[in-house]
Amino acid sequence: MSLVGKLTTEVLMVAPHHEFHGVWAKRPHHLSNVSPAKIPKVHLHGGDWGTVGSIVACHYVIDGKDHIAKNVVEAIDDENKRITYRVVEGDLLEEYKSFKVIIQSLLKGEATWVCWTLEYEKLNKNVPHPIKLLEFFIHLSEELDDHLVQK
Repeated sequence: MSLVGKLTTEVLMVAPHHEFHGVWAKRPHHLSNVSPAKIPKVHLHGGDWGTVGSIVACHYVIDGKDHIAKNVVEAIDDENKRITYRVVEGDLLEEYKSFKVIIQSLLKGEATWVCWTLEYEKLNKNVPHPIKLLEFFIHLSEELDDHLVQK
């Protein structure tokens, strides 16, 4: 049984793809304004907002439980509207040897789609796949979409 996994989903959005990308790539700290119940706090631990190599700490809530993830921004591709975060500290590393979150905003015809990809290696076979985290990102995407459309 392999401990390496990858989960991917796409969420249909109404807001333009560049606006969604802009929040995740340049202004992730705004997420606590968009969805304070899901993301009460996002702060910078090193570097500058919107730059590769910066370290972003994200406090988030799933099923009423507080979590934290300290992430390094590994890549920002503004042309392809893609950003990659690698978790370097936090709750996820209690169950996963490595964990990456890749977010890409895609324009398909007239529709905007956000593709979430979670790449991970579990510490052992008893660790569950991060389905709840993927669901969290789906719901957060919907809330961010609503927020961006209302602006």
